[in-house]
Order: sequence, then C-alpha cells, then structure tokens
Amino acid sequence: MGKTRALILLCAAVGLCHCRVVTVPKGPLLRVEGELLSLRCDVSDYEGPKEQEFEWTVTRGTETVNVISTFDPTFPDRSIKDRIRSGDISVIRLGDNAVELRIKDARITDSATYRCSTPSTDSIINGNYNAAVKLQVVPNSLIVAPEAPNSVVPEGGSIRLLCNVSRNLIEGIYVSVTWLVKEGQFVLKELLTFGPDLGVTVGVNSMQRYKDGGIRLEMGNSVSHSLVLSGALPEDEGMYVCKAGLWTREQGAWKRIQEKSMEMGEVAVTPTANSLSVEVQDGTTLSTEDSVLLTCSITTDDVPTFDLEVTWLLNTTLVLAHMDRDGVLTNTSDVVDVRRLGKWDFQIKIHSTDMSDVGLYSCKVSAWLQHNHGEWYKAAEKISAPVRVHVTKQNYTVVLNAPVTAKFSGDPTELECKVVNKSNLHNVRLGVSWLYKGTLPGVDPATAQTIALLDENGTLVPGKSYKRRIEVGHITASRTEPYTFKLRLLHTMDTDTGEYSCTVTAWILSRHGNWKKVAEFLTPGLKVSFANQPGPVLGVVARRLREATAAGSTFEMSCQANAQNLPQGVGFSILILFEKAVGSPSHKLASLGPDMVLRLEDLGEPGRRNSLMLVKTGKKEFQFRIQGVQVTDRGFYSCEMRVWTKQLGEDWVEMAKGVSNKVQIAFEHKGPVFDVSIGSDTTSVSPWETTKMECDVSVTGTSPATEDVAYEMKWFLSRLRGSNSPLLLASMDRWGVVRKIPRNDSSDCSLERLGPQAFTLNIHSTQDSDAGEYHCTATPWIRSTATGAWSKAPEVTSKRVFLNVKFALWDSMKLPLLYGICASVTVGVISLVLGLICAHCCCKNTTPTPRSRNKLMELEMD
Repeated sequence: MGKTRALILLCAAVGLCHCRVVTVPKGPLLRVEGELLSLRCDVSDYEGPKEQEFEWTVTRGTETVNVISTFDPTFPDRSIKDRIRSGDISVIRLGDNAVELRIKDARITDSATYRCSTPSTDSIINGNYNAAVKLQVVPNSLIVAPEAPNSVVPEGGSIRLLCNVSRNLIEGIYVSVTWLVKEGQFVLKELLTFGPDLGVTVGVNSMQRYKDGGIRLEMGNSVSHSLVLSGALPEDEGMYVCKAGLWTREQGAWKRIQEKSMEMGEVAVTPTANSLSVEVQDGTTLSTEDSVLLTCSITTDDVPTFDLEVTWLLNTTLVLAHMDRDGVLTNTSDVVDVRRLGKWDFQIKIHSTDMSDVGLYSCKVSAWLQHNHGEWYKAAEKISAPVRVHVTKQNYTVVLNAPVTAKFSGDPTELECKVVNKSNLHNVRLGVSWLYKGTLPGVDPATAQTIALLDENGTLVPGKSYKRRIEVGHITASRTEPYTFKLRLLHTMDTDTGEYSCTVTAWILSRHGNWKKVAEFLTPGLKVSFANQPGPVLGVVARRLREATAAGSTFEMSCQANAQNLPQGVGFSILILFEKAVGSPSHKLASLGPDMVLRLEDLGEPGRRNSLMLVKTGKKEFQFRIQGVQVTDRGFYSCEMRVWTKQLGEDWVEMAKGVSNKVQIAFEHKGPVFDVSIGSDTTSVSPWETTKMECDVSVTGTSPATEDVAYEMKWFLSRLRGSNSPLLLASMDRWGVVRKIPRNDSSDCSLERLGPQAFTLNIHSTQDSDAGEYHCTATPWIRSTATGAWSKAPEVTSKRVFLNVKFALWDSMKLPLLYGICASVTVGVISLVLGLICAHCCCKNTTPTPRSRNKLMELEMD
C-alpha cells in the first residue's frame, strides 16, 4: 500500500500523463469464521475500454493460487473451482472500474494475502496494475446468552434485562451490546447500545427517558451487562431482544464483522386499572333525620406505591365530596363529612337525611403514578358499583275516572286524575303524566304514548304525537285543584279509543337546591270507547274493464271500495301492485294519496311514465290503465286502498286498509323468438393490441321487418380476479346511443353496428385487467304494425367467450435493447474518430528526410 501511495503521488506530480491506480482496502483486515467476507477493488486513471477486467489471486507463504477472474472462466485454481461452482466464492461487478470479491462462508483457511490485478489496456505502461491486502479470519467464538426477564411487571415497576456476551479475546476486535424491543411482528425499536468504544448510544425514541433516568445501564463483569427500565408503562410490553456485535477499526472507522441476536423473553406490563378494585358496602334503608354512613374500600395487586384521589357521587353525576391525592377536601357541605380510615379505606357520612338523599351512591377512585422526571400522571380510574340508599316515606293514592264520555265521534271526553290519602304529603310538588294505549297507527299497542305532562314547575309539555292537537286547543291538560288534574279531548276521534292512565309524581326541593323526584304512582288503565259503535271496515274489489289481448294493446281495470262504519270527511288512497306470479314479490306501480297526488313508483323503463294512468272516477272508485302493453307486463295486478281521517290543523291518520283480488294479464305471445351469440376474432392477444367481440342476434319464427325491430345491447366482463359479478363495459340503446362505463385502466372500448342484427365491441390497447370472460345481452323492441306502439321482448343472453392477455416479454425488452445498441455504436464511432484525430496530431513522423544522391552524382560527373 505504501508503494501505491508513492505511485499516486508520482502520477499527480506528472499531471498530464495517465497513471493507472489499482486500490484495495488498507489492511490487515480481520473477519469472523462463517460470516460473509467481501473485498473491493477499484482501478482509476486508465486508458482503453471503459469496462476493465480484474483477477484475484491469494498468497499463503510462498504459494500463490489463482482465485477468480471477470473475463477468464479457466482462471481459477483446481482447488477453488468447487467453491466457485457452489457460489461460495464469487466476484460481483460494482461498476465499470470496480468489483467485489465475496466469500459467503468465511473459513479459517481463507486467511492469506489477497491480490487484485488488472490486465493492461494502456498505450504506455504507467502506474500500478495490482494491489494486495492481508486478511485474517478468526474463529467464531461469540456467544449471546440472555437471562429471561420477569414475564409480568406491574405498571410503574422495573424491567431488568440481563444479557451475557462472551467471546475469545483477540487483539483489534471489540464487542458491542444492544437491547431492543419488538414493535409488532417485524419492527425492532432500539433502546440502548453499549460499545464498541465503551460509549453509550441511545435510541431516538428512548432519549428523553434515558435523560430522565428511566433507562440506566448496569455493568457487571466483562461478560454480564444489564439494562434497567424503571417506571414501566403499558407500552413497554413486548418481546425484548439482546444483540451482540464484533467490530474492528478499518481506515479510521468502525466496521462490524459479526452480529448475533437472541430473544430474551416476552414482558407484559399489568396496567394499574386491571389490578385496581373499588367497592362500596351494600345500601341501607333509613328513616328521615338518620345519617348515611358508607365506606369505600380499595384493593390492588402487586402495584408500586401510588397516590389516591377519591370522589363520592350521587346518581353517577352529582358530586357530594372530593378528596385529592394530597388529602384536600372540596365540593363538600355542612352535612357531608369525608375522612380516610387507612391507606385503602375512605368513609362518607351524611347527617340528617331526607327524601332528597334517596338514590345510588358510588365511589370514584383515581390512581396517580409518578414519571421518572417527577411529573404525575393518572394511571387508572375506577368507579364502584352503585349502592342504593332508601329513605322511608309516606305513600299516597291516585284515582282515575271519566266524568264525561263521548258517545259518538266528535263528542268531548274528559278524564280526571285525583290524589287521595294526601294528609301525609308535606312540602312536595305534584306533577302528572297522561298516557294512552290503543290503536294509534304505527305505534305498538303494548307501549304507552305520552299525551301531555305537567312537570314540577307546572309547565305543560305535549307529547310528540299530540303536539299539534294541543297547540290548536283540541286537547287540554290542566290542574283544577291542588290535588286534581284533568284531561279534555274536545273532539274525540275513532283513533282516540283505547286505554288511558295517569302518573302522579311527587317532587321535593333537595338541600342542593334542585327538585328531586321522591315518589310516583301510576293508576290502572281506563278504557274509553264509543257506545255500541263498531270499528271501520274496508273491502276492495278489482274488475277488468279492458283486456289486453296482445302486445301493444291497452289494459284497464277499476278498483272499488266497500266501506262500513266510516265517519264523515274521510279520504281514500290507492296503490297499484304488480306480481309476476302468484306468491312472487310485488312491485309498486302507481299510487294516489288521500290528497289525490299521483306518484309513479317502480316503473323500470323511464320512457313508460306516460303509458300509465291512475285516476279517481267516483267517491270510492279508481281506474288504472296501461297503454301499449308489453310482454313483460304479463302478470297479476291488485289494488291496496286505505281510509284516512283528518281534523283541522292535523295530519292524515289511517283508519282502515284493504287489498283487492288479483286481475291477470295473460295474453299469448306469438311473436318471434330471439337469440344472441358472441364471437371473438381471437382468444389470446398481446398487450396494447386491439381485439373485437361480435354479437349477432338471430330470429326464428315470423321475423318482423327491419324497421319494426330495434335492439338494446349490453356487453359484460367477468374478470378472473376480484369480484365475481359481471362488470358492465358498454351499452347501446335501441336508438343507437352509446354509453360507456368509466374505466381506471389505460385500455378503452368502442362499439360498432355492422348491420341490423350485428354489433361489435372493440377493445383498444388491451391490458392484463381486460382478461376474462365476455358475454352480451340483447333486448328486442318490436313495433306493432297495427298501432305503431313499441313493446319490449324478453332479454336474451349469449354464451361466454374467454380472452387471454399474453405477457409480451419481447415488447417490454425491445426498446431498452435498441437504445443500448444505438448508444454502444455511437460511443464506438466517437471513440474511433477521437483516436484517429489524436494519432494524426500527436504522432507525426519527425525522422529527417534522407538527402538526395542526385547532386552527388552530378558532382562526380563534373
């Protein structure tokens, strides 16, 4: 290497001349048995081809053996050929002027002097053509033997990670130890590294914790090394790994020559919340003026010392008292007393209880732990199961009656809710809720609906379903006496018949300044109905007025209601239903609401909106018509009618419903029979080529004239991968309008009509995503020669054809190869021209021209 430096300096001094320099790493080099070994060789400042060739030889003592060459396959020595053939020894070209000798599994016997040589391509021999480096392979003696840490550690505790690393002491080789933890299945997060220069390197995510003292290194002997994580957190859970490495110094920098890792063990951190338990003793029953005495007991497992914060709650929201972790009391009153009985027990005492103290009592405990840097954080919070405290109270009774009962629809009804046995009610306020159970449409008869309520402040709150009637004054709720409440329905409707009840609630002002419910009484139900008046009954009859005998004809039917026991001012609504067959799902076609607003429902074909008609032809009769009946209209039709009632300022309320018999459209279809077939010009294409899918419609039977038939075409693709449902690619309606589905691929498609019954789908610039099974569907539309109306025939579907998109290896490589050949030829021509110019300018003939002998001959003659 000293000769190489001298040669480089000499070449630099010469300046303008080319001076070949071959370099290898500065030795001696140390490597470990069994590890990957690599030696780099570079050449610079050379003439000739840009890509240079290299040869490696090895010298042990006085014996030199050929190892490997970049250009001569017969170069290796016979003793090395097996290792080269197996790939254990190889040479990798890193560039035109650099290679790397690699030995996958280094052996002790590989210790030797390695020499890299480059054959000369210079016009003048100048510089060095080889360089050597000494390599020593040492035995593999590194042993990593970690000790398993505690598998379960409480939050706030310490995790001790002991790693034993041993190896043979060899001059020039140093050791490092790294502790890591797995995040997920594959990611390792570095905690801390000790060595190889007796220094400490901390992971990026662990730097702050190391500064705060939460991570510390404890050195034992030269073999044992411990890392301690104090103040363990739940995120410290995981599999911990110990990694040891051997290092050597090369050219002033550290180089790792061996590395071994061992899993130390899985560590689980038990959160404080999992081990914290809070319990309050069972509730009790007290009399007024007694004291409530409850104890909150806290238990925990093996958890480090933490501070406790305790809050007493009433009914989960009202804070009775709060004691922070320093023992300071807040949110207390004169009648509430809190004290700590021990480290884990807290007691609350409420003096002179009254009815406002009835409820659920619970204890909320927060556990606080301290970080390594001194900051406190809330590690867990638990609320005990609530316990109920009862305070005995005096009861009262409520009676419900109906002073006024409606005999007919529209008459008033009056209900009275009266509190009796009220002598023991003191300092209370009464509220009432009026409830209804009955036949209100859309409401579960078993569920009581609130008509209105008077709260503890006397405010009237209407129920959701009765809000409008209360606002216009048709229903009133009031307090006529201190202990008597009344509900009046000024105009009783049929939907008001049912069961009524009232609930009287007693409220008392608590010591906290709010009203608290202390008692409640619900009366038995009271039935309200009209005298000897049966409920409404609705029957519906459907009749065929005009029968559809063929496609394109007109179908008419009427729907008539037979109603009984209906009041005055009712309205009717109708809905036309269609079934393909008896028992099949029904579809809504058209409807008229009680306000006679026409609504077209599920028509399928948008262009048929003008072919359906639904009108009211009498007080209880409707007429339905379909113009231009199609083959797909064959099936069963029925009427669903409803009776509605409405009072001033209110919404329509349903009273009764009826469904008619079914009327059938069943004409015999004698038209032609259609079929569709699909064919492809090829079953296998290359990317970026175009392929065609042709769909031909055939007709059997009596074929209509060309101008009397039109086709609606659709093309579908079922890909080999992804969704199993066919994907619609494009469609052409019967008027020839083309619609294409937006595509995410670089390919495209287009449609052509080749004839009256021939259609083609073209796929341009095909891609892998275009591979799969293709099929098409055809929907014929036939025009009646008699009426000129168009009717839709049933849809027909073709069989499927498969298209394969080949992988074009040559197409993907021909452009790079063409570019490479052009570049090589261009560089060669330029190099040849430059060589000729240099030879002409720099290599002129300076030999003196020999003197002519003609003069000498002339002199001799003279």
